[in-house]
Amino acid sequence: MGIVSKAGDWAFKAFTAGLGITTIYLTATFSANVYKGLAWHNAQSEGLNCKE
Repeated sequence: MGIVSKAGDWAFKAFTAGLGITTIYLTATFSANVYKGLAWHNAQSEGLNCKE
């Protein structure tokens, strides 16, 4: 196994690790934003005294 092959392996591993971390981050922020949005919506609905 040559140096170039090892460098390629490490680059691929770093790239896929970065994708994994990005996926986890985006999932967490999306979930937090959905929660905030629902909380905001419920607060607006309570202010209007809506019964849906």
